[in-house]
Amino acid sequence: MTKEEIMEAIENMTVLELSELVKAMEDKFGVSAAAPVAVAAAGAAAEEKTEFTVVLSAVGDKKINVIKAVREATGLGLKEAKALVDGAPAPVKENVSKADADALKAKLEEAGATVELK
Repeated sequence: MTKEEIMEAIENMTVLELSELVKAMEDKFGVSAAAPVAVAAAGAAAEEKTEFTVVLSAVGDKKINVIKAVREATGLGLKEAKALVDGAPAPVKENVSKADADALKAKLEEAGATVELK
């Protein structure tokens, strides 16, 4: 039987028949068809994160300073910045670089807030 004949036979199988074939091959040869997928997923997970979301976790006791820092960082108006701060935990900026996220985190923490990077 040639490779082409095998491929043609597989093409004509139902999903159930194909699933049973894979299971039989795994049992016969002592392998798992899922192993390459797990290795590929592990490689993708190892990639370094390049975009971060700065999340205001808690305001602290210097709410006015935090509102000022949020306004400066985001360009929001007073009402919008106050609403964001009052709604904590809330994202302040999304999809920013590591350096920008760290700088914003430091600025907000200096103002009295508790901040997370996600």
